[in-house]
Parts: sequence; C-alpha cells; structure tokens
Amino acid sequence: MQENTISADNVGIIAPKTAHFSEPLTLASGNALPNFDIVYETYGKLNAAGSNAILICHALSGDHHVAGYHRAQDKKPGWWDNAIGRGKAIDTNRFFVVCPNNIGGCSGSTGPLSTNPETGHRYGPDFPLVTVKDWVKTQALLARHLGIEVWAAVIGGSLGGMQCLEWSIAYPDRLRHAFVIAAAPKLSTQNIAFNEVARLAIRSDQNFKQGHYYEDDKQPELGLMLARMLGHITYLSDDVLDEKFGRELRDGKIKFGYDAEFQIESYLRYQGRSFVDRFDANSYLLLTKVLDYFDPASAAGGDLSKAMQPATAEFLVISFSSDWRFSPERSQQIVSALLDADKCVSYIEIQSKQGHDSFLMPIPRYHQIMRTALDRIAEELDIVCL
Repeated sequence: MQENTISADNVGIIAPKTAHFSEPLTLASGNALPNFDIVYETYGKLNAAGSNAILICHALSGDHHVAGYHRAQDKKPGWWDNAIGRGKAIDTNRFFVVCPNNIGGCSGSTGPLSTNPETGHRYGPDFPLVTVKDWVKTQALLARHLGIEVWAAVIGGSLGGMQCLEWSIAYPDRLRHAFVIAAAPKLSTQNIAFNEVARLAIRSDQNFKQGHYYEDDKQPELGLMLARMLGHITYLSDDVLDEKFGRELRDGKIKFGYDAEFQIESYLRYQGRSFVDRFDANSYLLLTKVLDYFDPASAAGGDLSKAMQPATAEFLVISFSSDWRFSPERSQQIVSALLDADKCVSYIEIQSKQGHDSFLMPIPRYHQIMRTALDRIAEELDIVCL
C-alpha cells in the first residue's frame, strides 16, 4: 500500500496510549465500574510549568484520534486534523493537546465491547449508562495522570461543547478557557426524537438480540446503518445537500424501482455502510442517551445562569449560520445565561453552508477566530514554541 506524503504542518505518525484506573468509578446513575481504561492521544509537548495543555472533547461518533496518522498508509488523518498541528489554529508547536476516547465508546476506552471483569464476557448491553458528568470526571482523572492541574483551554464541538460546559461547572479551578462550539444547553425535543428513531432502528434489527449480538459475531448492521443515515441527514444543511447532489440520478434516468437511483440515496447508503465497519451498535445507543440526558440547568431549577455560577473560565462560544440541529439560537441561550451570571464570554456566528458539520470544516474565518483566541491565551500564559 502506498504511503502518504505527510505535510510539514501535520503532527505525523501518532500512537494511542492507554491509562488504566484501578479504583472503582461511581457513575451518576448510581452504578459503578470496578476499574476502567481511557485510550487517548497527545500532540506537542507539555511545558515545564504545565500551563500549555489543551483538552479536546469529541462528539458523538468521534474518538481520541483527532490529528495525524496511525500508519503512513492511512488514507485519512484524525477527525480534526485541519485544525490541530504545527502552525495550525490549535498550534502543537506551542500547546500540548490531549484527546481521550470517552468511556462507553468503542475505540478502546472501557465500554460495551470491553470485558466485564465480574463475568469474563463483554459488557454488551449490560454496560451502565453514563453521562457527560461521568465523562468529565474521568477526563479530570486523566489530567492528573498526565500531570496537568489546569487546562489552558477545554475545546469541543457539539457533544464536545457540552463537555466544555460541564468542565466549567464541575471543575472551575481546573480550566482557564472554554471553547463551546456548535453546542446547546440541552437537546431540543426534536433532537431527542431523532435519537429515539435511531435507537429504535437499531433495537428493531433482527440481529440485535437485546444487545447480545456479539455471541453470534453478527452486528445489527441494517439498524446501525439506518441510524447513521438519519443522523447524517441532520448534520448537513439542505443547501449543501442540494449543492452536492441535487436531484442527480446515478445512471441518468429513472428506473422505476427501489434501489438507489438518486446520488443522495447512494451517498447515504455509503455513509451508513462505512459507519457499520467502525462503530458498535451498543455504544451508539449509549452515546445518544448521553446527549439526551445532558441538562446542567436541571440541577438549578431550570435556571442555566444559576447553573453556570461556579464557572470562572473565559468562554468563546461559536455557532454556524446553517446549523439547524444545534442552531445559533441555542448557542445564544448559552451566551445569555453566561452574561446573566456575569461571566466573561465572547460570541460569534460563522457564516457557513455545511450545517452542523461546519464545526469540523476548515472554514477560514472559524479557524482564524480560534487562532486569535489561542494567540491571546499563549501571550497571557507566556507560552512559547517548544
């Protein structure tokens, strides 16, 4: 297989690491894990003062592999490689960047695919439901493991942005800045509905077997594929779908059948099939529930500004004009609550066509905003290139 030519601004070949925690982890649900692993990647170097660390929080289908390559033959780099690297918006010449795979996922951290030490079998559907609070708790433990007392910034998009909010509430003295990107203070009813349809598609698959499909080595592929197709539609805007595919027919003519005749149908099926090859159905069910459950205001009688009172970080909130899943209005609700709580917050709405997926895209204005904010943080903390 031909090797990639790795550009000078890329972080290069990266090897994931694993942190094992032998102490029990009590979860928000009241359940507990007897021990757990977190798989993570790091880029750049931690300075002597430990002041240049940045935590990247991934979204629903993301993982720890955020930049660089695992092998020279890999066709694609990490999921946010356009933003993280030498001289990029999140500059690894200056910052030590950490991205963990959250527990409950399927990319190496403890989750449904892991062996339950009490049974000797995979957890599968018996893996306890987790929350954003649980994720942030484990990330705080990972920070201590790495010798990081305070993050220069915690950055995340979508579900990752929700983790940033939770970080600022739960550990206010352990982060200086929070970049909350394409996020919301809680899911809308419509978004919960999308998640339920996706879960039902998976659970209705004849191969699901109440989540015990591992025994037959046969994943509920059709259900997971349908769930991903539904999700993918919500991540893109109508304009970008029309621009990319329109009503273009695959073979130039209507065939009067139910096979994929339009290019958009073929594209969605491809996205669904490729997702099945890299994701676990039980993890997908669990992660959509994490989204549904997030609502920090619920602990403060529904008052988000009151819930944000413990925060001391400076906030940068970014939304995208075409994002209808987590619309700019949802980001503005976060901004209003922060202002009502007398917090330091900057806000910008980026013009884009790509919908919710905009937060993953190399939009020049977007990256420049992050670069400028991080330049200021580096100056504030006297962070220099290493």
